[in-house]
Amino acid sequence: MLPFSRVTIIGLGLIGSSLARAIKAYMPTVRVTGHDASAEVRETATRINLCDDVSDTAGAAVLDADLVILCVPVGVMGDVAADIAVDLPTDAIVSDVGSCKAEILAALQNALPGQTIIPAHPVAGTENSGPEAGFASLFKGRWCILTPPENADAIAVERLSEFWRRLDADVDLMSAQHHDLVLAITSHLPHLIAYTIVGTASDLEDVTRSEVIKYSAGGFRDFTRIAASDPTMWRDVFLANKDAVLEMLQRFSEDLSALQRAIRWNDGDALFNLFTRTRAVRRSIIEEGQDDAAPDFGRTHE
Repeated sequence: MLPFSRVTIIGLGLIGSSLARAIKAYMPTVRVTGHDASAEVRETATRINLCDDVSDTAGAAVLDADLVILCVPVGVMGDVAADIAVDLPTDAIVSDVGSCKAEILAALQNALPGQTIIPAHPVAGTENSGPEAGFASLFKGRWCILTPPENADAIAVERLSEFWRRLDADVDLMSAQHHDLVLAITSHLPHLIAYTIVGTASDLEDVTRSEVIKYSAGGFRDFTRIAASDPTMWRDVFLANKDAVLEMLQRFSEDLSALQRAIRWNDGDALFNLFTRTRAVRRSIIEEGQDDAAPDFGRTHE
């Protein structure tokens, strides 16, 4: 038996459009209704037949939904939830796909008192955005972390877990606070570093912008890929998860200072030990199936 029969997706960017495609691929009998605040995005979604129905308003989109997934920037989660409050069925489960959870949970609970709310974070994505950037296999083999509140209904949690498992995702549960600390180091800080190093390179007075682009080595190219992610989304993430990000940033700054000292004092042993230990982390990521060992990070060379 399918966990849900009528799913509404609010926000039809990369994640939302991938969800719509994945539901069609893995649960074709589920009716998918979509909405996006952008009329242009709604027109594109209609043109490419992304959903069974694309509504002009968020309220109309949720009228008969049994699962509503908010795929909008973190900063507007509460506002969107407030917009659908009057039209939302009382027995519908409300979830999301944001990459920070504590603030989202608080915002949704404030906007939708008494509603069943189970935040979720599919740890998947690309640097691309928009309804045409999505694809059905985005969540395949990736983790989806659910962060239900302490008093969450166990059956509702299992229904949402089964929904994500049917999209080929692996499901884990943790508190919203713990999630935010984990993602601060595994996702948010790397993005902050990427934005910073690309910005530093573009601001160098002794190196021209054309040289930065022309002579980009593999590592810098990887940083630019991460730094190409949606600016609105990441602005909201850093502001919403600022406590955990600042904590991880302080720890990183201390480690960076230690690395500076090792280089300054020609401490090759310290450098070698650090690089050996971190190389093992990379191998573990491959062994866990979260990446592959293709040469040159999977780049093709013709």
